[in-house]
Amino acid sequence: MFQPGPSLTFAHARSVTEAGLRAIGAGESEVDFSGVTEVDSTAVAMLLAWQRAARAKGVNLRCTGLPSSLASLARLYGVEELLPA
Repeated sequence: MFQPGPSLTFAHARSVTEAGLRAIGAGESEVDFSGVTEVDSTAVAMLLAWQRAARAKGVNLRCTGLPSSLASLARLYGVEELLPA
C-alpha cells in the first residue's frame, strides 16, 4: 500500500507523483490517503496520473481514506467519476 504523505500540493507534486508511479510500477494497487492533511488542485492531477499508470498495467487502483477536500476538488473539476474509489 502506497501512502503519499501529508502534503499533495504543487510544492511536492513532482516527488509525490513520481513516488506513486514507482509504487504502482512495483505492483502496488492501493493508495492510502489517511495521512494526507493538505491538498490543492495538483492532487487531482496526481491521482489521475496514478490512475492512468495503473490502468496501463491492467491494475484497478483502489484509494482509501480519500480526504473530503480532494473529493470536493474532483467534483469541482468534473472528474470525480474518473477517480478510483
